[in-house]
Amino acid sequence: MQEYTPYIGYLASALVLISFLMKKITYLRVINSFGCAFFIIYGTLISSVPVIITNVAIVLVNLYYLTQKKE
Repeated sequence: MQEYTPYIGYLASALVLISFLMKKITYLRVINSFGCAFFIIYGTLISSVPVIITNVAIVLVNLYYLTQKKE
């Protein structure tokens, strides 16, 4: 494990936590996606397939809803 690996995990956790403080769902999904992207990097660095799969799925869900037309 690299020296900086835990810091990427901390950053990912902080972004996901901050995303839940957003009042607008669009902001929540964008910030959450960045947090999940850092979790994907973190999961890759620690060789954790469950972390990678879960966060890829969350990013895809966020992207799906962010690209939907609003009525």
